Amino acid sequence: MADTTVRIDGNTLRLPGGVAVRFIRTLRLPESGTHALPPGLGEFPVRRVADFPDTVPREWRARGGVMLPVYLREAMWLSFAGTTEPAALQVGVGKVCAVSGKPWSDRLAREPQNYLALPRQPWLDGINSGKGTVRQFVAVPLGLGATVEGQVTGEEVWGGVQLQSFALKEDRLARWREEERRRAERARVMPQFGGYGAAMPMAAPPAPGAVPAPAAAPAGRSAPAMGLGVGGSMRQEVYEDDRPLSDWADTPGGRVFVHLVTPPEWRRITGEAPPPSPVDRAAYTRAGLPWFDYYDQDAEDLAPTERLGSVKPVGDWLGDDHEPWQAPTPGQVKPLKDAQGKPVEDGDW
Repeated sequence: MADTTVRIDGNTLRLPGGVAVRFIRTLRLPESGTHALPPGLGEFPVRRVADFPDTVPREWRARGGVMLPVYLREAMWLSFAGTTEPAALQVGVGKVCAVSGKPWSDRLAREPQNYLALPRQPWLDGINSGKGTVRQFVAVPLGLGATVEGQVTGEEVWGGVQLQSFALKEDRLARWREEERRRAERARVMPQFGGYGAAMPMAAPPAPGAVPAPAAAPAGRSAPAMGLGVGGSMRQEVYEDDRPLSDWADTPGGRVFVHLVTPPEWRRITGEAPPPSPVDRAAYTRAGLPWFDYYDQDAEDLAPTERLGSVKPVGDWLGDDHEPWQAPTPGQVKPLKDAQGKPVEDGDW
């Protein structure tokens, strides 16, 4: 029987089939205009829900999975670096597909495509909302209607992020491995370059002293629920899969529910200090630090869907909280490419 275990390796989620997913902190873009890819500012810490049975809300225990701390209106992107073999990865935001805008499904679909083809897709910064662009993932509380889930479905029930991976069928995977073996024999291994996300790793702040032990959650207590809305638009393609749908397994290899936690709740649940507040984007730009531009000339971009194209940015609900935008200079935009731990418990969701 195939292993369906999801594990945390450091802050990396490892799903069956060699899929690696990291959640990366980043600068929030202005909600007008189209921008270069913002930098990576370090990984979000990730913890298993099952490790904190006395302090997490009851509904989180039922859903299982993992959790990470995120500030109100903080932006993030998902990195798939380290994915070892071809895989189809579904990404849900409040159980709405971030690629197609359709409801969450246990099956892969092509019309419209409801998954990412890895490792060709190196990362995902937001929902597939425009031709050659995405709208940035931005954390907002449930209850305002600002999440993608709220705008697409009219309800805010789930929040968080959902991940589900599908492997190649055994014969296709064996063929791919043989092709890779032959390719490795013919060519020298290419050097690895630091790129998007390597600009400015962010260390956790020094501990201000002993952190008090987590307080037990009162019976029936619910934590402030967070989901993902959208912010500014950036140049990023969501690639069309060039494999037949029949190449992929009929059922998912593994899945995980990712709960988004406010920093105060993170401290209460885990006893750990949350990460520092997000970096100011104007200060980053003034310092001359890099932004990024990525283009794969051999890949086809998926067309945007009407459902996701009509999602409005979180500023429509919360207002603008930034100083005027200072755009990076052309020299700051760097071209890329052609330009084991304990298993994570799944639950009922």
